[in-house]
Amino acid sequence: MTRLMLVWALMPLAAVAQETKAQQAPTSEAVRQEAKRENFGAVVAPAALPDGATAISGWVGVPEVGVAYRQGTAGWEIGARARFDYLRLAVTAEAVARHQVWTDTEKWTVAAELGLGVTGNTGSRYFDEKNLEGWFLRLNPALVASWKAAETVTAVGLVEVPYDLGLSPSGTWRVKPMAGGGAEIYLGEDLSLSAVGELGVDVFKELRGVTQTRLGYGVRLGLGLRLF
Repeated sequence: MTRLMLVWALMPLAAVAQETKAQQAPTSEAVRQEAKRENFGAVVAPAALPDGATAISGWVGVPEVGVAYRQGTAGWEIGARARFDYLRLAVTAEAVARHQVWTDTEKWTVAAELGLGVTGNTGSRYFDEKNLEGWFLRLNPALVASWKAAETVTAVGLVEVPYDLGLSPSGTWRVKPMAGGGAEIYLGEDLSLSAVGELGVDVFKELRGVTQTRLGYGVRLGLGLRLF
């Protein structure tokens, strides 16, 4: 009889515990979704990914297409990029690191970036009569800024200075300082769409040639997936 009474006494407590657990599950999910909306971005934004966040992206544009992987860890962002310049038939692979250098904790974030990789260029001159053939060491310092303009829109700014040093043959080089900006829009379901344009100068030296300067430009439309 005592055991039966104890069971009857504990049944309401078990029901309350199950109801509490059922209520907490959607609350935790709601918090997770809210965090995603507050800190979305995969292609360019945010300026630096938070710890534990992962993003993959791809883009099309002029003069290149590419894919990228980003991972936030221990206060840094590390990742990799692969680019294909279809006008010059050149391929670049880079390892990339970013570190947040300033934030106002509300909307603005600025990060410094450094890319290091290798470029292989076929030297095709169908679209570019001044194209440089060979293998190049790619050093790409940059600054990335992001500003939360609206709940689902982040404005981005870029300053990058990719430098290619010729390895075969030596003596050739190219530096292309560029600056520009655009926006990244949260589409939902962890997807974001990015559009960025850049302008600058393209300075290069051919083997046994003179240094030449011309207009540099780039336009990219990207789609990214954020993994938390």
